[in-house]
Amino acid sequence: MTYHAATNRYDSIPYRRCGRSGLLLPRISLGLWNNFGDDRDLSVQRDIVLRAFDLGV
Repeated sequence: MTYHAATNRYDSIPYRRCGRSGLLLPRISLGLWNNFGDDRDLSVQRDIVLRAFDLGV
């Protein structure tokens, strides 16, 4: 599987600066620590993560 990220992924949601570093972070995030469990196939989990990435998360 070859993944091609959406070219407009950084235009989809607002970002905020993190402290004085100048680092821009999305206002929302997708936490991945034990998020999906065993009730979803790996392919579904991958689709969720890639869609979030395409939306700028």
